[in-house]
Amino acid sequence: MPSLPVLRQLFREVTSRKNSWRIPEPNLIMEDAEQVASFHEAGRADGVMAPLYLFHSVQVCEVIKPGDTVIDLGCGPANQLGLIAALNPDVDFIGVDLSEEMLGMAERNLQTKGIKNVTLRRGDITDLCMFDANSADAVMTTVVLHHLPDEAALFRCFSEVQRVLKPDGGLYLVDFAHLKTEAAIHYFAYQYEGRQPEVFAVDYLNSLRAAFELTTWHEGLSKYLEDFGDLHSTFMVPYMVAVKSPARRALSDVMRKRLNEIYRRMPTYQQTDFKDLATFFRLGGLKSPNIT
Repeated sequence: MPSLPVLRQLFREVTSRKNSWRIPEPNLIMEDAEQVASFHEAGRADGVMAPLYLFHSVQVCEVIKPGDTVIDLGCGPANQLGLIAALNPDVDFIGVDLSEEMLGMAERNLQTKGIKNVTLRRGDITDLCMFDANSADAVMTTVVLHHLPDEAALFRCFSEVQRVLKPDGGLYLVDFAHLKTEAAIHYFAYQYEGRQPEVFAVDYLNSLRAAFELTTWHEGLSKYLEDFGDLHSTFMVPYMVAVKSPARRALSDVMRKRLNEIYRRMPTYQQTDFKDLATFFRLGGLKSPNIT
């Protein structure tokens, strides 16, 4: 059962009039050192983004296989990518990001963790000219696409994913979807105000405001990616949306054990966030292996 504060917020979102429309991010490329550091800290094991990273890791691990070459679009400081790469040492990952500051943080992050199966490349996720057609076994991106300036850029990204991905490839694209009210946007942005720096809360607020409408996701999927995966959104309110291909493998007992260990090390509030996200996505049709 989702937590009571979240249920209250969702009830208000469902019963209120729409008063929020998309506002693009003020800075489309995150180059400010303080912003980059804040984003990196939020994704640490004790950071507010950790439950989301674990949930997305579970999803991605189902659509990649040993020996794959996997492209991560907008890898940022590689918190998410590093976790998935550590769980899958027999997979080659390529992290793409346009921010030099982010790539520098990612390089240091991966070196500190001893992760050697990731290559980092600077590039535009709407123009993947450095990759040949049908060259990727899987493509992933986690909470990045809202940074794109407009629908045309989003659809260019989808078109490039379609071009580089092998016909039987794995796909996991996830991001925020635009909420209906400013009240809900503010609630989620400042939900853990005491546990995150102000600069992160402001970035989070801008990200939620910049999220694309669910109808835009449907349009992009039907034009470019409907042969690769299905679109799911969180139940009742599209706080998050995901395109996921059919699972390409079952998680091994060893993998499940490692994922469960990560979950059990989380404080209670993070476990609650993980359960809430898993529940609302499951009710929206996106199932995942049980992690407890």
